[in-house]
Amino acid sequence: MEKEKIMQNLVSDILERNKDIINQKNDDINKFGRIVPSLLKKGIDNLNLSMFNPELKYGILSALGEAYRKKGNLNDAVKSFVLAGNKDKLNEIAEDYERLLQFDNCIEVYKLANNKEKLLQVGKKCLEDGHLGSAMKAFITIGDNINLIEVGNQCVSTYKYDYAFEIFSTVKDKDKLIELGSKCADDGKYDYAIKAFELAGDKEKLNKLGDLCMKNELVSKALESYGLAGNDVMVDFIKENFKE
Repeated sequence: MEKEKIMQNLVSDILERNKDIINQKNDDINKFGRIVPSLLKKGIDNLNLSMFNPELKYGILSALGEAYRKKGNLNDAVKSFVLAGNKDKLNEIAEDYERLLQFDNCIEVYKLANNKEKLLQVGKKCLEDGHLGSAMKAFITIGDNINLIEVGNQCVSTYKYDYAFEIFSTVKDKDKLIELGSKCADDGKYDYAIKAFELAGDKEKLNKLGDLCMKNELVSKALESYGLAGNDVMVDFIKENFKE
């Protein structure tokens, strides 16, 4: 702890001593070269650059982000470029993540850069390659309901009911929710079936699901399904005859 404190004080001293030189109007990013190693040691989370004007903070943070990137520390590179407001560099980091096939990280960084065109491209690529969770995130981010529904259809056919429920609930597609609920009921995934029918507001399906659960001796799920359907008769029947 003492060593870290000494290092932080040393970096602050370096910044203060070089403040006048750094604040001179000079677009050459190399002028930050002598302080970047010290800033790296201190860490992006511990920096205070409030003494610099916005233009200089942009330059310092961009130089620091590039240094992190060269070291392979993309997480801190992203932090630096976000603080700098450097969208061009954020797009480059997103491309790095894409090359590494880290699609969730790639999507998050394109989101930070507000790059809807690239989010659409990455979403389509993930959909084609079967990375349905990542495709879902990309399309939800840009509000592309058409492609989202296609992802949802693939999720249903591949038994990824959690993703399918999230998608169809996001786009508020009642027909798709009922279709999903029916598929889940057939497959014995009663929790998802109950949630899907509830969100679709289909009391008839909930009652039928309650009947199915009773047939399979799943009393608690039947009680839940009947309750959501507003079937007080069956709710009272279960409570009176199937007390734990």
